[in-house]
Amino acid sequence: MRIIVSLFLCVFVISCKSAKPKAKGDSTILTPNGYELIWHDEFDTGTKPDSDSWSYEHGFVRNNELQWYQEENAAVDNGNLIITGKREKPVKLPYKAGNDDWIKKRETAQYTSSSIHTRNRFEFMYGIVEVRAKIDTASGMWPAIWTLGIEKGWPSNGEIDMMEYYQIDGKPHILANAAWGPNWQNVSWDSAKIPFTEFLKKDPQWPEKFHIWKMEWTPKFIKLYLDDELLNTIDLAKTKNPDGSNGFQQPHYILLNLAIGSNGGDPSQTKFPKEYLVDYVRVFQKTENQL
Repeated sequence: MRIIVSLFLCVFVISCKSAKPKAKGDSTILTPNGYELIWHDEFDTGTKPDSDSWSYEHGFVRNNELQWYQEENAAVDNGNLIITGKREKPVKLPYKAGNDDWIKKRETAQYTSSSIHTRNRFEFMYGIVEVRAKIDTASGMWPAIWTLGIEKGWPSNGEIDMMEYYQIDGKPHILANAAWGPNWQNVSWDSAKIPFTEFLKKDPQWPEKFHIWKMEWTPKFIKLYLDDELLNTIDLAKTKNPDGSNGFQQPHYILLNLAIGSNGGDPSQTKFPKEYLVDYVRVFQKTENQL
């Protein structure tokens, strides 16, 4: 326990130094009892994501997705981060004739988008994360709010999916997941997969609205919520890797992205551009007397 608390305090101090208050004053942000705001981005200033907080992924990255990630598709406007998916050909591709690699064997790409992350700019361990966002639910869209651990490769580093929206057996779902394991061939998942029709039954206008995704992360569990509805609880006593490490007991960084195709489904009949809007990202940690 002494080691865990000491590491928590170390990360807490580092995280606080990384905090950069935005135009919205802290007084307008509702802070959970026993917690304090240590980092946030309200996307209220500038025209691009703050380079002190966010970096970009570039090109084809994972999952045989169709989009080419580039900085041009991420903007800040009217108090929101706007990630735009477009049907267009990017300027450059790493094509190599005769190469079997799924990235290098593509001569062209038909779609572009953006993926931003806080690695090496803001990393945290334990606390509450809140993200208010509006997602596009058209065929082919795969928006996500997620985190990855900073040590070890995937999946040993631990992946937390606060939100994913994609198709399973041709039907759209909202997912709340965690992944871990020794390697790509041996991945363990703790997944909640809720058919999107369940949300439409409650509110037919659901896709037109902003919603709040929340993660509560402690040394013992991760709880994932959507609009205060608990979707999934992950028991961290069950997420150890074979080498004894636990990817969810180390600092993580945040990713926001809009993928196209792959699990997202077929975008060929979808009208573009498509927008994934994020109003804010907020991270809270327990105050010292609550540790």
